[in-house]
Parts: sequence; C-alpha cells; structure tokens
Amino acid sequence: MNPVDGMETMKKKPVSSGIAQLDNLLGDLYIGDNVLWYEDAGSFSAAFCVHFIRESLTHKKPTIYVTFDRSPKNVVSFLGPLAESQNFTILDCFTNGKGDRSEVFNKFYEKDGAQWPYQVIRVNDPSNPGQVAEAIYGLTGHLAGDIRFIMDSLTGMQDLWGGEDQAMKFYARTCPRLYELDTIAYWIVEKGAHSSRLKANINKIAQVAIDLAVKNSKPALKILKAEKRHSRFLNEPQSFHCEGTEIVFDLPKPLPERLDLGGKVRMMRKRQGLSQKELAEKIGVTPSSISQVEKNLIYPSIPALFRLAESLAVEVAYFFEGLTTAQPKCVYRGSDAKGMGVDGPAKGAVEGVRLLPPALREVGVEPYLLTIEPGKKVAGHFFNHKGEEMGYLLSGTLAIWVNGQRQEAGAGDLVYLHKQTPEQWENDGDIVVQLLWLNIR
Repeated sequence: MNPVDGMETMKKKPVSSGIAQLDNLLGDLYIGDNVLWYEDAGSFSAAFCVHFIRESLTHKKPTIYVTFDRSPKNVVSFLGPLAESQNFTILDCFTNGKGDRSEVFNKFYEKDGAQWPYQVIRVNDPSNPGQVAEAIYGLTGHLAGDIRFIMDSLTGMQDLWGGEDQAMKFYARTCPRLYELDTIAYWIVEKGAHSSRLKANINKIAQVAIDLAVKNSKPALKILKAEKRHSRFLNEPQSFHCEGTEIVFDLPKPLPERLDLGGKVRMMRKRQGLSQKELAEKIGVTPSSISQVEKNLIYPSIPALFRLAESLAVEVAYFFEGLTTAQPKCVYRGSDAKGMGVDGPAKGAVEGVRLLPPALREVGVEPYLLTIEPGKKVAGHFFNHKGEEMGYLLSGTLAIWVNGQRQEAGAGDLVYLHKQTPEQWENDGDIVVQLLWLNIR
C-alpha cells in the first residue's frame, strides 16, 4: 500500500536499476520506491545491489549502505573502488551488533588520517532500533538530492533485535518516512527466515517486491509487486545468467498489442454470469490474477489458458480468433525519439536523444543520437556501460583520447570501443558534431 493516498508513483522521477533488462521488465524504478528483494541464502541480490549502487554513484547520488550482516571490511572488499566514492557511506550496524564489538572488526577503524578513503559511520548500539533510525535520519538531513539506500538486511535486523515484531515495526515506520524523503531503498530479505505474516505485512507497504530463486538449476527473478506501473511480467519467472556481478536476462518476447485476450476473457466470463472470484476458484488462481489478465497486464501460462477455456466453455482457439499477421513497422519518426538527460562529465557539453525502436533494448542494443557543440570538451566518457560500444560520425570532427593517445574521427568514420574507456572527447572543429552511438550488451 502506498503510504500517501492519491500520490501517483508515475508522477515521481523514473530511475534506472542499473540493468536495462530489469528496467524493461519492471517498468522502471521511481523516486519513493521501497524495493523488497526476497532471496534464498547465498542468492543473487548482491549482484543487483552492485548495479544499483554503480548507477547511483555514476549520477552522483548519495548512497548509504546500512549493514547488519557484513563487516565494513567485507563491504569495502566486495564493492571495490565504488566504496571510495565521496557519495558513498557505510552505516555500520555490524561491528557493535553481530560483530559483538570484537577487536577483529574494530581494527578496521585504525586508519591513517587523510589517507583513509572511506566514509564509515559506526552505530554505537545497533541493538536499539531507535538508535539505528536516528542514525539513518541524521544522515539524510545532511545530504542533498534523492538518496539511495541498501538495507542489508531485514533478516539481520530481526536476528539482532530478537524477533520479527521489532523488525516489522522498524520497517513499517521507516518505509513511509523514506518515501516522504524522496529516497529509493533496497531491502534484502532472506525468504526462509521470516513468517508468512511478516512477509504479507511488509509486502503491503512496499512499492516493489521481487523474488529471486533457482529454477531447474538456473537463477530466476519474479516480480511480485510493481505498484502503479504497468508491467506485463508480474508473477512470471524470468531466467537470467549471473557471472560475478554481471547479469543478463533471457527476455521473453511479449505477445503483440493487437491480441486482446483479456477482453475476450472478460466478455465470456460475464456471459457465463461469473464473478472474477468465481472464475479464479474454477482455475485455481487468485481474483487479482484474473483482474490483471482481463486488463492485459499479464498473460496466462499455457496450462492456465486451457483451464480458462474449459471453465468458460470455449475452445482455446477462441482467444486467438481474428488475429492477423500485420506488416512489421519499419519507419519510426524522429519526432518520437525520447530525450535523454546527460549527467556526470558530459553534462552541459553533450545533448542526446534515445532513438526508437524500443524493442532494440530487448536484444541488447540501445541507440542514441548525440550532439556536441564546437569547442566543447568531455572529461571522461558519455556512458557508464560495460559492453561493447560503437559510434558513427554523421557530421563534424571529433578528437578522442584513449590510453593517453589522441585519435581523430571525421564524418563517415566509425568509433568502436571493446573494453576501452575514453579519457576525453573534444569537438575542436567549427561545426556541430552529430554522433550516432550504439551501446551493445
């Protein structure tokens, strides 16, 4: 349940999770989201957290890692250079909590003045939920802009505080406060460590809930809740590959827009005089699932489709009657291209738009048209992208520095980056540079 009645999530600012495929499945994150990540012990939530932290720090957003289960040394080791960012803070609830004030963990704080590269705040008594809340709100009062949180973890809070009632009370009070403060918070929850009661209660408050599991020896993600956004992938497991912290989804091909399966289900249900609840009971799903099917927000599995047909006394083919093969769209209007905000070193020097067709994102290609005025320099690169990149220079001349060496490109030339990251770009010519750029997964 959204803590602010009538507040439309879609009016909030969209934010990337750092993984384009997840953004596409979910319908983006939004400022104000509390995101529950349900995982089995030793699952993959940490990899999703790394992408979110990297994305946040790339845009210079204050990011706070609240740790109950990891020592600060472990967090620093896991995140590497990300932990050295001036926009990153560790709120240490481990050392004086599960760490039992041990000298082993306290040695981490024996630092050498100005040489200390990390921002770490040690909570004196993390066994007191009020002191943890005070530390969190105290930090937000000194940071500007929308703030990002990693709460690692609700399970660790429950273990330290001696039961789920304290953890649930803390969560119930903190989520609405973080929503009002225009933050985004990831909450890590170990599925097997909590009762159904706790999970049901925290799901009501969260804006987003995601389940991580291993299905048939392969990791899979399932979106349980995505409040006020139209994801067609709710409750549908999506398999992915995870190597280290790199995540690639096997995205399904969505059914075509012209298939109004939901409308046919709704029409036949009403003809049969059935309520959504009665139809749901017949086929063994929830009334909410029937509602989402009728709105074309989700599509039933093949077994569920056969049960629907049987319950509505129709052939399965009925749902697909009138479906014709349309000619694929080949021309996309330039006026439909989406504006792209540019942050970091490129802000003010580069303007860009994300080009259509959006379906390219599903196959791992993101096209952009970048514009650089004469005399403009970019210290660094346009994007924080881990895959291959390619650019075709449509007009102007552009200088690029890679590994300390200057190279020049003119109209008609191609720029290809495999693993390199440019140190600088410059339009040192007299005309505007237009650069067609492709980020490739």
